[in-house]
Amino acid sequence: MKHSKKIIFALLALAISHTSFAVPVPLDRVAVQINDGIILESEITNMISTVKANAKAANQTLPSDDALRTQVIERLILTHLQMQTAERIGLNIGDLQLDQTIENIAKEQKMTVAQMQQSIESEGTSFSQYREQLRQEVTLGEIQRIQVQRRIQVSPQEINSLVKLIQEQGLKDVEFQIGHILIEVPSNPTSEQLESASRRADIVLKRLNDGDDFRSTAIASSSGPKALEGGIWDFMSINEMPTLFAEVVSSAKKGDIIGPIKSGSGFHIIKVVDTRGLQTQEVEEVKSRHILLKPSPILSEERAKAMLTNFVTQLRSGDADFSKLATQYSEDPGSAVKGGELGWADPSMYVPEFSQTLASLQEGQISEPFRTTHGWHIVQLESRRKTDATEQFNSNRAHQLIFRRKFNEELQNWLDEMRSEAYIEIIEPESRRG
Repeated sequence: MKHSKKIIFALLALAISHTSFAVPVPLDRVAVQINDGIILESEITNMISTVKANAKAANQTLPSDDALRTQVIERLILTHLQMQTAERIGLNIGDLQLDQTIENIAKEQKMTVAQMQQSIESEGTSFSQYREQLRQEVTLGEIQRIQVQRRIQVSPQEINSLVKLIQEQGLKDVEFQIGHILIEVPSNPTSEQLESASRRADIVLKRLNDGDDFRSTAIASSSGPKALEGGIWDFMSINEMPTLFAEVVSSAKKGDIIGPIKSGSGFHIIKVVDTRGLQTQEVEEVKSRHILLKPSPILSEERAKAMLTNFVTQLRSGDADFSKLATQYSEDPGSAVKGGELGWADPSMYVPEFSQTLASLQEGQISEPFRTTHGWHIVQLESRRKTDATEQFNSNRAHQLIFRRKFNEELQNWLDEMRSEAYIEIIEPESRRG
């Protein structure tokens, strides 16, 4: 439906009524109408100036002024459409959340907030202007996450296929030293012979898992070609080794014992004795628990933060129990029923503010209240540990790669849909009309 232009004329009339006829003053004007909102000429001019200044600083060339203006208008249209969507669903980045974001940015830059403010103002931008720009950036990030994330599905099959590709590419220059024990069965074995061999293989595997020496066990028990060498094969790449080995060691790490694996010749037990060129991914995991309060029309930002501050005081003095407070008050349904427990996790899986807070804590320490996109939290770091997470790392990496690709595709689809459904009228100034 085409919207009325009354708002445009009202704004112009208001501007004219406050302008002295003795001294002509350039008036701002409406450059674009988007649904019930507008883009002013000053917004376009300011963005063009910023783009030109950035290009000059980076020694980059720019297209013609007309082409640049078209690009800037398009960017502003998409920004306004997203901000209108945020307003429609009630998404609002309050001052407390904004303050928390600024503190986190300052920490990342190893500055205090005052130092960061001084740095920003030295570049000619007022800190209040910086705050509002940041508020818009956070809002855009949140509305994109809310609207686009739910449109994305990443299947286990997609992850497994990409993990396999990552592993194959990563194993090209890797060599494995394999230990091999074969519990042989005769040709055309009876069911009794198969069952007997299977039992012997299980006994050998148990002994190895209990700590028996692999080489001695292989010499005593194996019918394989390397039995007299303690079952140890020379270093081989995936492409050089027998197919049976290649199928099971591609996702294994040094020290892993695999089996029994049945083949036509019997039951195999395989150990990854050593590797050359294999990069393992060791990560530090954290065990933590938290309490989450979500601001709402009933629970204000200030009240949520004050409640958590009170909880921290009670917990540190020993007057309250973390588990009981989490069960009673936390609004994270997944952890509240477990007393706030989040279990062992790679901290990078959490949102940045949560991960950064955990990194700043000592074991047993409880944080001050802090804000994330989910709400207000306090978190207790219970313990840390190192773990080999190569397999999980590859899985997470595959998921992130697929998700990022789909997110970018769906974000563009969502923006295109919004733009096609919106009422947009670009109002050229008199000087540009011909």
